[in-house]
Amino acid sequence: MVELQAQSPGAGLLPIVIGDLRLNEVAPERMTSLAPYNGQAEALSEAMQAAHGMAWPVPGRMTGRNGARAMWFGRETALLIGPEPDTGLTAHAALSDQSDAWAVLVLEGPGAADVLARLCPLDLRDHVFKRGHVARTEVAHMAGAIARMGADNWRIMVFRSMAGTLIHEAETAMRRVAARRNSTGEGADIARDLP
Repeated sequence: MVELQAQSPGAGLLPIVIGDLRLNEVAPERMTSLAPYNGQAEALSEAMQAAHGMAWPVPGRMTGRNGARAMWFGRETALLIGPEPDTGLTAHAALSDQSDAWAVLVLEGPGAADVLARLCPLDLRDHVFKRGHVARTEVAHMAGAIARMGADNWRIMVFRSMAGTLIHEAETAMRRVAARRNSTGEGADIARDLP
């Protein structure tokens, strides 16, 4: 009998290190889609605050902290990332486990925004797309989302089935940015870490 083992979307493909840039997979986290029932958004926000210490996120933003975040994820939709959702939330919203549906990568290092600028059509300048901002957007011709976690730290999400394509596209963009920086004296040696 064949014994199947669960693997992460980026298994065997990550990490990738090119110059000062690093692409890696985020440790698996519980992700639950929340969609408030009609007229229940405020009550849901209060229930989230009481149960998880965070309010409902406004469009384009995140609430919470490491280990427990709520990420805006579209019109009247948010992702609760980290904790098991409190059962009291079901009185105010439809909940759907999304934990296995998404590949979540972290791109970090100087020039990470330059890499993302090659992958998505957003203005990622520091004064426009700040820490805690999130956008549903096209990422290398795929439906996805990006979130700024820090100055040079970004999360990129696409459907799990597209993980290999995202990794390939991100690596290509990383190599191009590193080569450009290297040609101007800013970059470092290009290397790839294999697991």
